[in-house]
Amino acid sequence: MTVDDFRRIALEMEGAIERSHLNHPDFRAGGKIFATIHLDRRQGMVKLTPEQQERFIREYPGVFHPATGLWGREGCTMVRFAQANEDAVGEALALARENLAREGRNDSSARRVKARMRTR
Repeated sequence: MTVDDFRRIALEMEGAIERSHLNHPDFRAGGKIFATIHLDRRQGMVKLTPEQQERFIREYPGVFHPATGLWGREGCTMVRFAQANEDAVGEALALARENLAREGRNDSSARRVKARMRTR
């Protein structure tokens, strides 16, 4: 697949928009990043959970690999475009987008609990 394929699939995700972060394209929903395109345009990043990352690396060796450092340990997963196929990348991007939605629901729940605690 190509960088343009990655961009097209990312922008098909619900509420996705393209912006720029640290001089490279990123894809956001609700103001939060779920994917990026690396400066070299040969790979991108999808923000998975560590468990999701482990599965993609196992099922698609040579395509997915952890980002370096803490980001990678927390689930940020690099995608090599030349070795990738649209189905695998589409699934990874959909999971990354869903993870943001889940985070948002958890954030909202936490805010409601904190608000209730303040009123007591």
